Amino acid sequence: MNQQNYDKMKALKLSGMAESYETLFANPSFNEMSFDELLGLLLDHEESVRKSNKLDRLLKQAKFPEKAAIEEIIYDSDRKLNKDLLMKLSTGDYIAEGRDIIFKGISGAGKTWLATAYGVQACRQYYRVKYTRLPDLLEEFKIAKYQADGSYSKLMKKLIKVDLLILDEWLLFDLSKEEATLLLEIVNSRYLGKKSNIFCSQFEIEGWYEKLGDGTLAEAILDRIIHNSYDIFIDGGVSM
Repeated sequence: MNQQNYDKMKALKLSGMAESYETLFANPSFNEMSFDELLGLLLDHEESVRKSNKLDRLLKQAKFPEKAAIEEIIYDSDRKLNKDLLMKLSTGDYIAEGRDIIFKGISGAGKTWLATAYGVQACRQYYRVKYTRLPDLLEEFKIAKYQADGSYSKLMKKLIKVDLLILDEWLLFDLSKEEATLLLEIVNSRYLGKKSNIFCSQFEIEGWYEKLGDGTLAEAILDRIIHNSYDIFIDGGVSM
């Protein structure tokens, strides 16, 4: 093995290629391969390593609260889940189209788990994902709003870059006018940027209006969500 070539690959951060290069020279059959075949193997391994590292990074940045995967969804009859729709959503086309998903159901129905499963699936498709509780997100923005260092603007720009935002505990409590105003700015910014969201709520959409307080603000927020969303109710008293 040419140690100089190996060292250069490492220096250029081509760790996958360097690893494959080292492995190939430990296998006598490499002498029978053409230059293109050898180069192809090196490039394939580098690509594989980079994709694996990117996925690990995306999963870590998303900060999911638990482990979940769409292939582990249980379709018990009492849950009344539309398998065809859920499989369609697993392709990630809704993210490419800038559409949202609303998971509804009582506490313990599995909303957070399902949202996490679709978040993990989005990471597998190399989308940037962020999981957060709505109360935590609003508190973060309220604090940033009163900072003189441009924290609010930076936070909003960072949030807009996220391809899929998972908002857990959506409207679990009534919002103040300040909170509703902040939420409108968040929802509107992502709506204009054609970014997707997943909302996890214990309440029917009809009950959201009252929790958003002010009529005008409520209408503006809901207008940017309900006409662009897949509405999925999770039942399942028995399976729970």
